[in-house]
Amino acid sequence: MIDLQFPIGKFVEDQNVTAEKRQKWIEEIAAAPGALRAAVVRLTAEQLDTAYRPGGWTVRQVVHHLADSHVHVYVRFRTALTEAEPTIKGYNAAAWAELSDARTAPIESSLALFEALHRRWVSLLRSMKAKDFERTFRRPDSQVVTLDRALQTYAWHGRHHVAHITSLHERMGWA
Repeated sequence: MIDLQFPIGKFVEDQNVTAEKRQKWIEEIAAAPGALRAAVVRLTAEQLDTAYRPGGWTVRQVVHHLADSHVHVYVRFRTALTEAEPTIKGYNAAAWAELSDARTAPIESSLALFEALHRRWVSLLRSMKAKDFERTFRRPDSQVVTLDRALQTYAWHGRHHVAHITSLHERMGWA
């Protein structure tokens, strides 16, 4: 049986980063907006308001969450590239997902934001040198994160949430 919470498995950091792996993760980030749009393109309002698992977010909330979350990581990349180990501001993703706009707003604005953001972010990622990915930021819990780890995390993050939607499609028999 598929793990409804982690349909592609939990994130595991790859400690043996190579230029080829880094390029693969950048391509996954570049592909995420198209994969997300394809996963939701024909969904009805009722389907968008279906939770991907019991106690989980609705498809609509997942779409808005992806835009919110990836805006944050984009800012973290730019901050880490321009400041020495900055402490980044966290945010409460679960609380954001419960805001009215995340529960009710049409998804098109978040799809468009996700697409535009990823075009800009991928441009930045492709311009970075290997040493740039060694730069770090500090989370509010004091954990230091390299941009290599953040790259891996968000390549996984996009695939993870798209899989929430596509696995729901399969379970529900949505064409």
